[in-house]
Amino acid sequence: MSEKKTQTMKPATAAQKLGILLEAAPEEFQNTLISRTELTELDTNPPEWLVELRTNGPHPKQVVAAKLGVSISGLARGKVTEPLTSAEILALLQQPPAWLVTERATQFEVREEQIRVKDRDAERARKAAHAARFAAQNEKAAAKKR
Repeated sequence: MSEKKTQTMKPATAAQKLGILLEAAPEEFQNTLISRTELTELDTNPPEWLVELRTNGPHPKQVVAAKLGVSISGLARGKVTEPLTSAEILALLQQPPAWLVTERATQFEVREEQIRVKDRDAERARKAAHAARFAAQNEKAAAKKR
């Protein structure tokens, strides 16, 4: 039986999965392929540098957007192009600029619409399933009469 090859990923992929900014990680992490086992170990038992980055940043844009409650596009519209630290994010949340208030409202509306569409689709699926059951029952009843 042949040995199973260990799956590895680029440091950028591992950093994204860990929710950290690659450029802020230690040099050793930035220059080494990471196995899935190593990634799991880092996530389960994070070293001090990883705990520090996750806690204080600087954070990548997807983390910044999530912490601010906006989309990545919203960050771009707000001209936030650089990674932010937790302190900078907190400052924005405590005294939100106009763009942040607008983007958070937009994000809320988008989420509400997603919920509405999901509920509508579930109701349509329920009605279609009911109609299919009804048709099957009618077909079965008609077959008995023949």
